[in-house]
Amino acid sequence: MGEWKEYKLKDLTAKIGSGATPTGGDNSYKAVGVSLIRSQNILDFKFSYNGLAFIDDEQADALRNVTVESGDVLLNITGDSVARVCKVPWKVLPARVTQHVAIIRAEREKLDSDYLLYFMQAKKEYLLSISEIGATRRALTKGMLEDLDLTIPDLPEQKSIASILSSLDDKIDLLHRQNKTLEALAETLFRQWFVEEAEEGWETGTIEDEFDFTMGQSPPGSSYNEDGKGIVFFQGRTDFGFRFPEPRVYTTEPNRLAKKFDTLISVRAPVGDINMAMEECCLGRGVAAFRYKYNPTFHTYTYYKLRSLMAQIKQFEDSGTVFGAIGKDDFKKLENIVPPSHLIEKFQKQANSLDEKIFNNTNQIHTLTRLRDTLLPKLMSGEVKVVF
Repeated sequence: MGEWKEYKLKDLTAKIGSGATPTGGDNSYKAVGVSLIRSQNILDFKFSYNGLAFIDDEQADALRNVTVESGDVLLNITGDSVARVCKVPWKVLPARVTQHVAIIRAEREKLDSDYLLYFMQAKKEYLLSISEIGATRRALTKGMLEDLDLTIPDLPEQKSIASILSSLDDKIDLLHRQNKTLEALAETLFRQWFVEEAEEGWETGTIEDEFDFTMGQSPPGSSYNEDGKGIVFFQGRTDFGFRFPEPRVYTTEPNRLAKKFDTLISVRAPVGDINMAMEECCLGRGVAAFRYKYNPTFHTYTYYKLRSLMAQIKQFEDSGTVFGAIGKDDFKKLENIVPPSHLIEKFQKQANSLDEKIFNNTNQIHTLTRLRDTLLPKLMSGEVKVVF
């Protein structure tokens, strides 16, 4: 095992710097071209392609001093997303960054880029603390980053440590991709049976003809906590994930509840995001819960049927004078074609196996994420040693 040595981040990096937004802001973005990476693209441990902007060659040339290279670590340095960090995926290159994102490029002979990623993630709480100093808005400066202290092993041990953590991240990513494929298969089956092959004789009614639903009502603010006391409480879209919401806030005084596997829909801006309850939960006023009226175990059919009605639901996004919202009476008026019960039962039996796999994968994702988050500080501090 090699000796761990102390450095400043500036001594181990070839570049630390942020970019700029082209003149004209959003109006200057192109449909295709050189990628312009913004803070919304930087998530913890992963890159989001949602909202990825593009600029033309002339704009890119003006930002040539912030050209992103393969292996670069990207860090959000301003605003509410400050300290989120990921590595740039090769698929987005060539690329530049805005002033809200810093490029941190490792000196490859001294510092492994994957190790750098996990170091920055391990320092997140510290980065958040220093980002609040002396400003009304959170921000990290180039000087703050350059002066970060590192105590690190030699390069082979860095690579071994990073390999352990990245193997967990690779498995997590694989399970996420499997879940998206499974959901796409179930949705394709739903569309085939209930949209493309729908028959004219099927009954036309409303959502109430098939589903019971509960509108949320937030519990007293004094009952909120993030310590796991009481029952998990979902306030709206901010808690939603790919399929299941992420437990964040709990309440000791729940009122309106959803049962495990109920379909959850955000009813306040943004209206129409959809998830499924992974456990019994309390509903805040930004969420409604739906359950199939004639058999509450038909949660797979409920989820995909309500997804198919999203166009009607999302029209309420712009209905309010201040922000969008959909209420109980609005739901009752939504048009709904009611398929025959034997076809619903057939779909539930066939598609439920796909949903069970999504549920099991999600549990495994949570387990692996907890393991990674537990190992991260121990490996980066040398508390847990790697034998290689």
